[in-house]
Amino acid sequence: MKILKNFYIIRLNVISKLLQKGEHIMTFNPLEEKGMPLEKQLRNWHQIVAKPYKKQLVDCYTRTRQILMNGIEVEGWGFKHQFNRFMSEVDSEDKANISRLGRIENQQQMTCNWLGAADQSVLETTLGYEQVAVDLTAWLAQNEPDKYVKETFNFGLLEDFDHLYRYAQFAYMTEGVEPNDIVQNQTDVIVGRPTQHHHNCNGLRIRKHYDKTTASPQTKVNILTVLSGEQQTHNFYAEHGFMYGDHVLRETYAEIKDVEEEHVTMYESLIDPSETMFEKALLHEFTEVCNYYTCFEDETDEEIKKYWEIFLDMELGHLQLVAEMFKKYEKRDPEEVIGSEIIIPCRFQSQKAYVQKILEKEVDKRLAPEGEYYNKIDEIPNDWASYPVQERLAEISAPSENCINLIETYHDRDIVEANENLKNKEVSILEKGLQKKAVAHNTVMPDKLQKMIDYHEEREKQKEEII
Repeated sequence: MKILKNFYIIRLNVISKLLQKGEHIMTFNPLEEKGMPLEKQLRNWHQIVAKPYKKQLVDCYTRTRQILMNGIEVEGWGFKHQFNRFMSEVDSEDKANISRLGRIENQQQMTCNWLGAADQSVLETTLGYEQVAVDLTAWLAQNEPDKYVKETFNFGLLEDFDHLYRYAQFAYMTEGVEPNDIVQNQTDVIVGRPTQHHHNCNGLRIRKHYDKTTASPQTKVNILTVLSGEQQTHNFYAEHGFMYGDHVLRETYAEIKDVEEEHVTMYESLIDPSETMFEKALLHEFTEVCNYYTCFEDETDEEIKKYWEIFLDMELGHLQLVAEMFKKYEKRDPEEVIGSEIIIPCRFQSQKAYVQKILEKEVDKRLAPEGEYYNKIDEIPNDWASYPVQERLAEISAPSENCINLIETYHDRDIVEANENLKNKEVSILEKGLQKKAVAHNTVMPDKLQKMIDYHEEREKQKEEII
């Protein structure tokens, strides 16, 4: 951190000054803060490549913040390239500045990603990614003012919740990793909406978009935050899912990567497609500011917190630059798009109670045409567009079901981390969440799961007697 100190010794962070004044968070208007000038943001390699956290010591929510901000930076970097590809009316100077912003976003992404521990395996990191998805989406849902958007968050939540459960089986079988080695008792690990039923006709994933003129800045930031996280999860599985020799595990990464593709489709469809590129540019920078501010406030690792503070300062500078372009080309006040107050996209905290409530209530919910939902499996018509997709994909087997069949050999039953109340409901949750149609032949049915649980309990008693 000496490098950081030397590089930023002349900077007194605006957020630190606000906190020293004792001002409330809601008085902070990012548009009124200059942030770090763009010309001072280029860093050398020693500053870019961060010292990684130690996987044995890191707090699980430090890891989730690192994973999320990596994804948000990837989205920010990619958007700037799209901006310059499609915006012909922007003058050469402003295009050059957008490209310079992209360079800085790329450097920030490297720092965020390189904070990850080198000895953290792909599966361990995967559990971290799914903890991000579960706890981020649950927090967003509870803090989302738009009821329809909240419903969509809740729907996606139960799918990522099941992904965590499926990967946890492989982490135990392949590397001897217990789920709580990573999620640290903050996130339950138990069956959700079965992954084999997450595959849909992609047209059904298209949801109703918000109206940009009436939607809250909170809604806009919430959607772009979860979209960035889901997109990065898809990318991580695309780039690392092949790295194990176990063919069933490789297939499971492919299966869940395909679901993440659907999640990207679903969440991006919530965005008003009539937003201009400048409106989108503003929202991207504002979303980064809001997320870095939250990371800075919540981070418990003092070394990593310094990065969040520096990057917040940088993003305030980015926001100022884009806000000036917005005023120049659209002749409008940026506050029309992002408001005048900082938004809190996520506080990474345990969401067990909320997730359990949604799990028990909505595990049998399914997508319907025209952005609607079937609230019960019995409501699904025989000609549902997702049935042919599910039948085709699982005509040999469902990899996500194979992992439960395999864990029986290793552990007699599935790996579950939850309180006894929730554990006792596992079979009934599975029974409620399974469809009657388009069910893979290798599915672990509720009666089999119950037998596995009973046998495991019997064996545990036998072990105690022998020991």
